[in-house]
Amino acid sequence: MEHAAAGDLTAFVLTGGKSSRMGRDKAALSLADGESLLEHALAVCAAVAPEVRIVGSRARYAQHAWAGQIVEDIFPDRGPLGGIHAALKSSATELNLVVGVDMPLVTTELLEYLAKRARKTQAVVTVARLGERYQPLCAVYRRTFAEVAEGALREGRNKIDALFGGAITVDVIEESELGEAGYRVELFANVNTPEEYEQLRQGNAIT
Repeated sequence: MEHAAAGDLTAFVLTGGKSSRMGRDKAALSLADGESLLEHALAVCAAVAPEVRIVGSRARYAQHAWAGQIVEDIFPDRGPLGGIHAALKSSATELNLVVGVDMPLVTTELLEYLAKRARKTQAVVTVARLGERYQPLCAVYRRTFAEVAEGALREGRNKIDALFGGAITVDVIEESELGEAGYRVELFANVNTPEEYEQLRQGNAIT
């Protein structure tokens, strides 16, 4: 797939590690067409950003076609916040799209919508909120969020949502706005369990 031309945006796919609930590496799980979740996420992001990077273990993906685009955590084993921090520290662009590898229903159109929204605001984070839950693993971050993330990580705090607010300006896209723009909330579903993975493989909605 051709890469997008918008040079103000870098995309990052957070792979994570072996999932305790899934029992294996989510990135290697395959969709019904045989494409892995990682390959799918990379392709979707490549249609939005000219540069796409994998956030994960260099040893694990050393033989991958994208091996030259791997970013490793600076604070290992600290979950998604550690991955976001590493991504932003490696980035040369102001806007940075972060997508979790276990969100296979995310579309290029949705990511373009988030990017366009982020370009219209000076907010540090542009993120959707479904009900009371933020969707920080399908969001756009400005590089300055790295400083906020690092402060939290050094204090032993890993929760991303807790950093949204206070001195951090956040452009929150509510569920109603997503609906008005034509996007279903199901697009944000992630695969956490073998049962959800089986639903995905069969083409059913992830519940």
